[in-house]
Amino acid sequence: MSTYRIKSGDTLSAIASRYHTTVGALAKANKIANPNLIYAGKTLQIPGHSGKSTFEPAKGGGKKPAGGTGGTGGTGGTGGAQTVNGVKVTPQMRKLAEAGKAAAMSMGGYNSQGLCATGVSKAIKNSMGIKVWGNGNQIDNNLPRDKFKQVNMPLSEALKIPGMVLTWEKTSTRLGSIYGHTAITTGDGHSSASDFIERNTLAGNASRSGLKIFMPI
Repeated sequence: MSTYRIKSGDTLSAIASRYHTTVGALAKANKIANPNLIYAGKTLQIPGHSGKSTFEPAKGGGKKPAGGTGGTGGTGGTGGAQTVNGVKVTPQMRKLAEAGKAAAMSMGGYNSQGLCATGVSKAIKNSMGIKVWGNGNQIDNNLPRDKFKQVNMPLSEALKIPGMVLTWEKTSTRLGSIYGHTAITTGDGHSSASDFIERNTLAGNASRSGLKIFMPI
């Protein structure tokens, strides 16, 4: 059994989904009378799960994989480079993905703060030592081309690869129509990180336009 510290914006159902357990099992293990009421900073016992808190699907312990990324071979390992959809996943890409998650959790958690470019810039600086300026629809022009290259692939495939930088020219919100949006893929096939963790980036893409995808080189 492992533990998880509740962060602002967490829900018991989201935590249960992340660790492939149920709300009922979490509530029982932690003696939670009201599953709709949890508090940031409290520590949860995760029944049937071992290992540190992670955004990746749980491994081992007889749990079934989360699905949706079949045939990729996974991207969560730390030993040696792996290939996902023909792209060699380098340690630098994994490092950028982890820095993206850390920046997001230090800012908005699972709730947008309207500071996507700040989160992405922070992650790039912390993982690669590069300062990148600009808002969501400017940052693509400011990524150094000796460190990043633009690639042409569907968003659904890019989300399976950690450390890809996503930029959109516009979103459906008032500020998004001016500043766009940017994020870093976590490699789990569905989420991305900026100033917050967006659990379903494919759904978010439906209201955005002008997507560009960049890979560290």
